[in-house]
Amino acid sequence: MTKPSPTCRSCGHVPLSPILSLGETPLANALLSRAQLATTEPRFPLDLAFCPECTLVQITQSVPPEMMFREYMYFSSFSDTMLEHARTIAERMIAERKLGPGSLVIEIASNDGYLLKNYLQHGVPVLGVEPASNIAKVAREQHGIDTIEEFFGTEIARSLATEGRQADVLHANNVLAHVPDLNGFIGGIATVLKLNGIAVIEVPFLLDMFDKLEFDTIYHEHLCYFSLTALDALFRRHGLSVVDVERHKIHGGSLRLFAAKAASGQAASPAVAALLAEEAAWHVRDYKRYQDFGARVGVLKADLVGLLTRLKGEGKTVAAYGASAKGATLLNTFGIGSQFLDYIVDRSTVKQGHFAPGTHLEILSPDVLARRKPDYLLLLAWNFADEILRQQNAYREAGGRFIIPIPTVAVV
Repeated sequence: MTKPSPTCRSCGHVPLSPILSLGETPLANALLSRAQLATTEPRFPLDLAFCPECTLVQITQSVPPEMMFREYMYFSSFSDTMLEHARTIAERMIAERKLGPGSLVIEIASNDGYLLKNYLQHGVPVLGVEPASNIAKVAREQHGIDTIEEFFGTEIARSLATEGRQADVLHANNVLAHVPDLNGFIGGIATVLKLNGIAVIEVPFLLDMFDKLEFDTIYHEHLCYFSLTALDALFRRHGLSVVDVERHKIHGGSLRLFAAKAASGQAASPAVAALLAEEAAWHVRDYKRYQDFGARVGVLKADLVGLLTRLKGEGKTVAAYGASAKGATLLNTFGIGSQFLDYIVDRSTVKQGHFAPGTHLEILSPDVLARRKPDYLLLLAWNFADEILRQQNAYREAGGRFIIPIPTVAVV
């Protein structure tokens, strides 16, 4: 195990306590073209650690964001689940906050406009902040969304506030974990938010990650893994208060936080105190709570590799579904490649024709399943299992079966 980074990304505490090392792995979303297969992929240590001061769980090495996010392969609009999740929160915010033509909704890491387009359709002005050039172009050209092509931070926040462009509602979905400068990011939110505005922030939930053994959530884009305890301390440091919190099943278990300026006087709902108490009972501050995680991952590896070995020994054909970042972590960490899997299928046309990082498995359209008829599909995008199983009902009716690897190996 490599030596943990000496400084917590949130509170600056020294040192951090090691939890788990996944070795050196390629970047999870760095899909390869055929021409790139002959090149050497960069690999980086992937080590997880715990801050005993503020409880933040984090990886210990940062890869420059420019390497990961300027050209990005993840488009939220390819998931029906994500589209519905976005539509419902947008319509809820429009009603609850009484938004209209004089309002402004800002989304940080706005992707292809999958969320902001819902506000625009109701006549509410929007602004996206999205560093990936290819994705920002789609948001502007296909959805008409004004998009700033930059990484969000204090500088952009101050510029927008100076221009009078402050948010009635600010969204930040599944981006906080990607941020090297947590304090600059949250400070920027405090700057760009109106006094009576609300920030709606979604993050994968630490307790679900550990309880459900979601180790494949760990990859270089995800620098941090959040409990409400850690977030509450971070937000308070910048004059923000968590006024409500919800748990959602999406992405294997997520928190949706509603944060406001402390100066606004917005009172916290009972849900905030209840979840903080639940985390305390879970022993979120106790390092011992995290120390068996690596051993549990080792058991899961033995179970999954054992199943795949048996299936291949029986002459079964096995492919994978979902060229996800989670899948890249699982395959590379467990050493699962072409010795077990023939290819990966993915619904995203942006990913099709590329090759998965590390394993170099080809990514194809799910349409090939009807022709090639693999006996089993390893479901790498297990966080969208319900959606994918519905979409692939014909494959299952024809006798095909899915292997779901998390939290325990199951065949359905």
